[in-house]
Amino acid sequence: MKIGLYFGSFNPVHIGHLIIANYALNSTDLQQVWMVVSPQNPLKKSGSLLNEYSRLHLIQTALEGEYNIKASKIEFNLPKPSYTIDTLTYLKEQFPQHQFCVILGSDSLANINKWKNYQFLIEQYELYIYKRPGFGVKKIAGTLINILDAPLLEISSTYIRNLIKEGKSIRYLLPESVKDEIEKNNYYR
Repeated sequence: MKIGLYFGSFNPVHIGHLIIANYALNSTDLQQVWMVVSPQNPLKKSGSLLNEYSRLHLIQTALEGEYNIKASKIEFNLPKPSYTIDTLTYLKEQFPQHQFCVILGSDSLANINKWKNYQFLIEQYELYIYKRPGFGVKKIAGTLINILDAPLLEISSTYIRNLIKEGKSIRYLLPESVKDEIEKNNYYR
């Protein structure tokens, strides 16, 4: 099976994340998309991160009834911080029958040279790149890059967290079920 791994903090998961995952599934030869919750991204500050199990629960809530888009906690059992190449190596060992690819934004691609063993990653794994405002997609020699023309939505988890802190509505920015869970548990207040 060909599986696209969509890594992220998902703090919280929002409609933009889900649109990208669904678009990748519907417009490529990927058979599944796994939304991999990263407990600790080495390139981001973890100060405002909700507990990883709570973030996983929010994604599971958002994906209820989905069969080909799944929430993954694979990085929860790996050393922290989470490095994409380590996760890919682990998955390849655990599931040799599957082909794993990476779904990432053009902003992440622009900074990929800061990633651990990035040269090996881009040479060994197929990349699916969705465009982010302000970041073009540059082809890199020796890599297999597929550009996703997913709808551009300028929604961010930071924006949603700030709205919550200000007591403003987050409706329509994330699935209603996720909004309800955030409100019920007083997340991000």
